[in-house]
Amino acid sequence: MLIDAFSRRFTYLRLSITESCNFRCSYCLPNGTDCESRSGELNLVEIRRLVTAFARLGTKKVRITGGEPSLRKDLTEIIAICKSVPGIEKVAITTNGYRLARDAQAWFDAGLDAVNVSIDSLDADTFHLVTGQDKLADILAGVAKARAVGIKQVKINTVLLRQHNALALPDFLDFIKSQDISLRFIELMRTNDNTQYYKNQHLSGESIQQKLLATGWQLKAKSSTDGPALEYYHGDYQGRIGLIMPYSKDFCADCNRLRVSSQAGLYLCLFTEQQQDLRQLLQNDDALPLMQFLQQAVLGKEATHYLHQDFSGGTRHLAQIGG
Repeated sequence: MLIDAFSRRFTYLRLSITESCNFRCSYCLPNGTDCESRSGELNLVEIRRLVTAFARLGTKKVRITGGEPSLRKDLTEIIAICKSVPGIEKVAITTNGYRLARDAQAWFDAGLDAVNVSIDSLDADTFHLVTGQDKLADILAGVAKARAVGIKQVKINTVLLRQHNALALPDFLDFIKSQDISLRFIELMRTNDNTQYYKNQHLSGESIQQKLLATGWQLKAKSSTDGPALEYYHGDYQGRIGLIMPYSKDFCADCNRLRVSSQAGLYLCLFTEQQQDLRQLLQNDDALPLMQFLQQAVLGKEATHYLHQDFSGGTRHLAQIGG
């Protein structure tokens, strides 16, 4: 098993397959991607070996991230590889939705269980302003297609932004009232290149949490492979609301996830100062050396991310490792 010094067990791998992204989100890549070359990205054989080692250590869920993972032409094959590894029960993807309408069926056929789509506003003009892409209608069509083809879980990720969606809760509630979708509000996190933007735009999720509790929403119990969201449900709504509040007390206490970058770097935390190179351990099918390395590495995981102390580690921006 993968268990750290604080008795946290890691059953969830977030696997980035590229740093490239075709959106220019104001909180992440306002000037476009800074990924100059895609050389060195994990190949299919390395991905299979990596996921196999994690699975043998108790990992049950793999989330494929980026950058924008659909920019990899072999994404469908990657999904199929992850789902075929013994022990992996759930394969998910986080995407900007750019190719969701086109590829949802292929991804589902390959074994995709869940998709998270980044939609920071349901207003087309605001969406364009935040992302640099006038594609809201296309992405909402992709969400509908994902549900129609049978993908089990469809979620929407919305980064809370003081000047863009702080007052939009009623719109989002209307959106999920008759749709079986989980909408998750994510607090903006400070990274090494967005300090001033963070100061201008950060909005605590506590205000939304209090509004939900005051109007009859109830907290849903988590499963062992769920991410960090606190998810709320209401009898009058088919959908659910999740809150990811990394600055809240004890946010890291039940951490269950590790991250590997597209360049084969192990990140014990999204905001770690250093990564650990796994490339050499992925050059043959013997999983044992990698398993032993991972078991030793997790013992060095810190108790918390220290975001509340204005520490953002070596993370340049969220596209670097997929959030």
